[in-house]
Amino acid sequence: QVRLVESGGGSVESGGSLKLSCAADGDIRSTSVGWFRRLPGKALEWVSRIGVGNRPIDYAESVKGRFTISRDNAAATLYLQLNNVKTEDTAMYYCTIPHPTPVNTTSYWSRGQGTQVTVSS
Repeated sequence: QVRLVESGGGSVESGGSLKLSCAADGDIRSTSVGWFRRLPGKALEWVSRIGVGNRPIDYAESVKGRFTISRDNAAATLYLQLNNVKTEDTAMYYCTIPHPTPVNTTSYWSRGQGTQVTVSS
């Protein structure tokens, strides 16, 4: 099982930007990877997914147009660029190797320990 380690979380003001990284300790080229988040007191929520060969790329409606997912297979690293963040983006963000279907599943083969993002107004 591939181990995933997130980094890059922190505190940011509303409207600001942050870039999350996720380092995998194995080969992720042949699998979709993605991000989930857990808002305070809420269930795990699907955020984004990127497929093999960078296609397809999907986003939850709540982050579409503001977040950008990308991957560097040579470095076995996944990224999530957060722009124009809102207070409602405050959550623990998890890097995942998700189950293949459906696109917005929160079931996964592997998940990191998470990195906290806190957005202040």
